[in-house]
Amino acid sequence: MTNEILEAYIDKVYGYAINHTFSYDEADELSQEILFTAVKQLPKLKDESKLEPWLWRIAANVTKSFRRYMGKQRAMYSYNSIQEPIYEDEYFNDSEKIYDSLRTKIAMMSALYRDIIVLHYYDGLSVEQISERLNVPKGTVTWRLYEARKKLKREFNEMNETALYPKKLNIGIYGSGDYDGKRIPFPEAYINDALSQNILYYCYEAPLGIEDISKLCGVPAYFIEERMDNLLKREAVIEAVKGKYQTNFIIFTDKYGMFCEENTEKFLLPIADRLVNAILNIADEASLIDFYKAEKNETELLYLYGILAFKYASWKYCTLQFPDFDVKYDGNRWNYIGYMETGKYKRVGIGEQNCGNFGSRGTYSHTCYNMSLLNTNWRTMMYDYYINVCEDLITTGKTEDIDSLSNAINEGYIIRRDNGEFFITTPAFNKEQISEFYEIADKHLAPLMQEYSSIVDNFIRDYKKLFPKHLSNDVDRFCQGVFAGMYPNIMIYGQKNGLLPKPTDSFVCDVLIQQK
Repeated sequence: MTNEILEAYIDKVYGYAINHTFSYDEADELSQEILFTAVKQLPKLKDESKLEPWLWRIAANVTKSFRRYMGKQRAMYSYNSIQEPIYEDEYFNDSEKIYDSLRTKIAMMSALYRDIIVLHYYDGLSVEQISERLNVPKGTVTWRLYEARKKLKREFNEMNETALYPKKLNIGIYGSGDYDGKRIPFPEAYINDALSQNILYYCYEAPLGIEDISKLCGVPAYFIEERMDNLLKREAVIEAVKGKYQTNFIIFTDKYGMFCEENTEKFLLPIADRLVNAILNIADEASLIDFYKAEKNETELLYLYGILAFKYASWKYCTLQFPDFDVKYDGNRWNYIGYMETGKYKRVGIGEQNCGNFGSRGTYSHTCYNMSLLNTNWRTMMYDYYINVCEDLITTGKTEDIDSLSNAINEGYIIRRDNGEFFITTPAFNKEQISEFYEIADKHLAPLMQEYSSIVDNFIRDYKKLFPKHLSNDVDRFCQGVFAGMYPNIMIYGQKNGLLPKPTDSFVCDVLIQQK
């Protein structure tokens, strides 16, 4: 006979206890004593049809003992010290299946309660012995034992459905650091196991304790505690309040994309036509600059001009703050970023990877832009040796670095044509050419920037309300990117209203720019 047969009587027993005690605290205590006594003696009950009268006999006997005990102790009762339970004998027997559910619930408790209830009921230690073993006051032991038993009662017949649907979280970093992904893994590699992902997801919106996380993940608390120690060490979570933890980085879910899709065009509408016209004028003049165009067609160059113009405007006119990164445990400045978006909704923003090529012999940097709203294709940034080879070919038509040339060809940054010539697939501006472009961009965007800045500020004011408050620095960094990040929305508006052509499906938006 399993203990499941008793679960239907939990509420009835508690109601019985309320009617036979002087307070809700006493009712909790009495109902626990009745149920634990019943669990202990259940194997002796041979006829299931006699369960109810058998249970109420146990309840009556336990109540008599309980009243005698409480009658002696009530005058001494203190709200700061819950009285020691009456029954000190062992309620659990590992060999019997009827205790499986209770053992599972105990495993879900945090160490604060789990250690005490295991020592008391499994190991048979008294409160005094537990106090000595754990080096905590006797009153603390009795309190935690009392609380643990109440938790068992409350959770005995519950199972959180979220445990059946583990979450998949994609984690990366942004900022700076000396990593290569192989010899030195990127930091997210240390927190990317499935359980850590679920802990981070559930702790994102509000702080949670170990037991709450355990129930949500469907994993015993000691596993949660182990992972939490690592997440704290890796600075992926903070202890927001004593015993409660919260994820320490932004996790983008569909709610952010929904807000953007519902509001961005509405905010931009008063100025959208003028911004589109400014981009077209910039493209007309920029096309006359004699930079390396990589055989891009006019439409692809139009979209490249637009993003470069808005990045420049952001540098010059955006007053939003971009807080410095704190130094992380590995000595670098970065933070994690998480994604749980379905792809159904698009956020405001532009994905960007850049290799500044600092410290290398070359003078160019490479940037690749990802604009999901515009369906641009993504390819990773070039590393310094590839950039140097491209610079060699642009400036002299040849290179001495044959190994890097071969690798750049394999990655698609350079194509070797049938006639043996090398073709670089990325447009490139030298310093004079990019300065000329920025002058053109400023001429057409400057008259609109005060109004545009006000629109961005109003949008961000509402957008920030979606994020947990403790992530203010992260939120400010991402919101600073909204200034240039609205550019794809402007282009989509132009497409929808027949003002702009669409780029081809194979369009890649990247550029080489001479920096020094």
